[in-house]
Amino acid sequence: MMMLPADQIFKIANLFVLPFWGLMILLPNWGVTRKVMESYIPFVLLALTYLYLFISSVTPENAAALSNPQLADIARFFGDETAAATGWVHFLVLDLFVGRWVYWEGQKTGVWTIHSLCLCLFAGPLGLLSHVITAAVSRKFFSGSGEETAAVSQS
Repeated sequence: MMMLPADQIFKIANLFVLPFWGLMILLPNWGVTRKVMESYIPFVLLALTYLYLFISSVTPENAAALSNPQLADIARFFGDETAAATGWVHFLVLDLFVGRWVYWEGQKTGVWTIHSLCLCLFAGPLGLLSHVITAAVSRKFFSGSGEETAAVSQS
């Protein structure tokens, strides 16, 4: 059985997540988007990809470095293409998972999420921070009657 090299897995994983981001950002209220984002299948597939890369990249030396992390050891670890691809898939799955949470929070509360989702796509923690701030500001300034809340809901 032929296994794909890390650089090909990296490219495929990058392309794999884009439709999910596109649906959440461009078509958040579409029924298909809601149905797709209910599923855990994308996360399971990415997690399995991560597991494969992780197993492929861990040597006894790397395991020792990861068990007692020092910045210099981690930098050396990520100098290897397979290890770097492992780390990147880690980012992809967790950023998408956080983005999915932001998406569903927006769907439940009507809080505008497009800017936070864009930030999640490129810098996951900043998207999470953006959503937390946006939700707090929305609650403070737009709570009360449904008219004000409707003004911030997604179209």
